[in-house]
Amino acid sequence: MPVTRRATRILGVLAAGLLASSSLATSALSDTIEGALVRAYQNNPQLNAQRASVRATDEGVPQALSGYRPRVSITANAGGQYSDFKSQTSTAAGTTSSILNGVTYPRGVGATLTQNIYNGQQTANRTRAAESQVSAAREGLRVLEQTVLLSAATIYMDYLRDAAIVEVQRSNVRVLEQTLKQTRDRFNVGEVTRTDVAQSESQLAAGRTQLLTAESNLTTTRANFRRIIGNDPESLAPGSPVDRFLPATLAAATNLGLVENPNVTAAMYGIDVSHLQVKINEGALFPTLSLQASVQQNYDVSLTVPRQFTAVGSAQLSVPIFQGGGEYALIRQSKETLAQQRLNLEQVRDQTRATVAQAWGQLAAGKAQVQSAQAQVAASEIALNGVREEARVGQRTTLDVLNAQQALVNARVALVTAQHDRVVASYSVLSAVGRLSPQVLKLNTTVYDPSVHYHQVRDSWFGLRIPDGR
Repeated sequence: MPVTRRATRILGVLAAGLLASSSLATSALSDTIEGALVRAYQNNPQLNAQRASVRATDEGVPQALSGYRPRVSITANAGGQYSDFKSQTSTAAGTTSSILNGVTYPRGVGATLTQNIYNGQQTANRTRAAESQVSAAREGLRVLEQTVLLSAATIYMDYLRDAAIVEVQRSNVRVLEQTLKQTRDRFNVGEVTRTDVAQSESQLAAGRTQLLTAESNLTTTRANFRRIIGNDPESLAPGSPVDRFLPATLAAATNLGLVENPNVTAAMYGIDVSHLQVKINEGALFPTLSLQASVQQNYDVSLTVPRQFTAVGSAQLSVPIFQGGGEYALIRQSKETLAQQRLNLEQVRDQTRATVAQAWGQLAAGKAQVQSAQAQVAASEIALNGVREEARVGQRTTLDVLNAQQALVNARVALVTAQHDRVVASYSVLSAVGRLSPQVLKLNTTVYDPSVHYHQVRDSWFGLRIPDGR
């Protein structure tokens, strides 16, 4: 049965589909996977919200440091006062009385300075806990950065895959339309039966259904592409694996993941925070010592005291004896929380090992699947050409040709999917070991450094504006 050779060649080109753009042409103006990752890194709203959360956590350190600093307050008072009193004075000559009454307007102003000297190391431990919380928040930011970058790489490859599948199915429909036309022509001259025509019509209808499904999937992927990366996909360039950044062996990848995976490091900082919280709660059992100085200037204190100035300096020592038992309950509670965090770290480490092994296995399988799919496509092309030649001389039926054609389409779709999975799996391994970052990928973007804001606010004593001017 003669079939258009050009359509077959188009299908062959599209089988390589995932490593070419949907238009089969890449140019200097094509979008690249690196460019998509940069846009997601810079503009993803979820990631920017997490960065703001880290900046808010930074403020916990100056809050804790405020425990070292003096506290100063100014007071002022003013009012009216009526006084009426009688005084008696006894002398050798007798007793004399005097009556004094009138209205005064007492007023005054004062200042008090309080400086903590010792509070059971609670301020020091609160500062260290706040710094550990900042470090944990940064690791949480790394987790989300990796999630966003992996999602961006995945959706980029998803669009390439789905666009290539659409073109494969569209070309398949064109081939089936040509096949149906030729079958009808042969039916009209009596070479085939009505059954052959019906089989061609059925296969064409199935091909159109597959095309509609592929187009629907592509529409969904396009929407997700814009949601994650921030723009509609246009002229996407080929995507490639990032194997060059991966460890050489699974054992090396696992060891690296246990050290650099941000979920592991965040859990380690969580243990530090819980340990310091125990120390903070234990500080409530220690005595506290503070110094206080105050000055007060008053006017019209009474009818007989027109002005009064007072200056006081004192030290205050407080030794807790029993405070109802609540402080002991807090200590026991924080110790249980510390034990929970230690167990959580072991759980995270186990999960990291499993994630690295799973991603590594998917990568190895992806490499093998690409090779198998390429062999399957090559064999299917040879089989289809053979079946067509045999059908031309009457040794094969129309159904045999249609089945061979569908087998080739399935093989090419499998190849496109395998190429997609191969690239995504390499990014997944890089994420599992904790190295999916702009620095490692050498992306052309300014890397967000959370320590900049931290140093801007750490030693701030005053000010309502945040570093960006708001």
